[in-house]
Amino acid sequence: MTDIDRIGTAALGEGGPLVGVQGLGCMGMSFAYGPVDADASRATLERALELGVTLYDTADAYGAGDNERFLAPFLKAHRDEVVVATKFALSIPPDDPTRRIVRNDAPYIREAVEASLKRLDVDVIDLYYMHRRDVNVPIEETVGVMAELVREGKVKQLGLSEVTAGELRAAHGVHPIAAVQSEWSLFSRDIEARVVPAARELGVTLVPYSPLGRGFLTGSFADAHQDLTADDFRRQMPRFTGDNAAANAALLEPIRAIARSHDATPGQIALAWVHQRAQVHRLPVVPIPGTRRPARVEENTAATRITLTAEELAQLEPIADQVTGTRYADMSFTSAGRE
Repeated sequence: MTDIDRIGTAALGEGGPLVGVQGLGCMGMSFAYGPVDADASRATLERALELGVTLYDTADAYGAGDNERFLAPFLKAHRDEVVVATKFALSIPPDDPTRRIVRNDAPYIREAVEASLKRLDVDVIDLYYMHRRDVNVPIEETVGVMAELVREGKVKQLGLSEVTAGELRAAHGVHPIAAVQSEWSLFSRDIEARVVPAARELGVTLVPYSPLGRGFLTGSFADAHQDLTADDFRRQMPRFTGDNAAANAALLEPIRAIARSHDATPGQIALAWVHQRAQVHRLPVVPIPGTRRPARVEENTAATRITLTAEELAQLEPIADQVTGTRYADMSFTSAGRE
């Protein structure tokens, strides 16, 4: 590997550590996207680090803690080189492991952080996110408890996922928020109206999840019901099935055309577009595409070296407004559902 293969860096929050400008979403290594391959996933973690990826993203809800346990040996081997982000809020009822209940209350947060520390086998969590917002608990109370975890040395930085601009401002008034994680891609741009400007004003880094539209923007599948296994949760997402999927697949042609002109893949163009949001909106942007294959992480990180022209950006601009179907069947748990 040469130095040119390594990606650049970006700050994680105002005054925070520098991390690779692209992170790695680890959820699919043990949860949600069909059959897993532990050996390939371990090789992917190592290859990502070689390429300069230092932010590794997980959550306690991914496989009911399995994803955190999976990451533990890698973190132990590279603790001083990586930043680990995990999340709380999606509680799994003991009587129904298929359900998720959103909880932001103090007793649950304290229980969750101790469990994550144990599963990850670390002394401190680098970035601790509120995964989803419980509107019945004032966000000031939730962030107040999270701030106590920082003072107690259990957590270094705080993050929020899928919050509105108002919620971000209220939270930041209690304790500095380092990062906001939300879906942001050529197919999902709702956060640009209010959340992104608030993050820029407050010095918060944006961490886009699903920057590849959960793989749809790469062309790896065209209809979730026809192309994906029964245990793949993308089959539950409205924009990836039936007439919606067919209409959305037609939107990929400009991406493919631009990819051909760059001798790149459609996924790389989609990622390059997300990376260029940093210049467009003038704030740090660290997308976390997920993958379980070393070759794919090489492809994804190479996208950081692609610069799209103004003409190409203009060709991609209309896509999001033409997407049919929502990104979740229930949008009430997203920032867009509450703005």
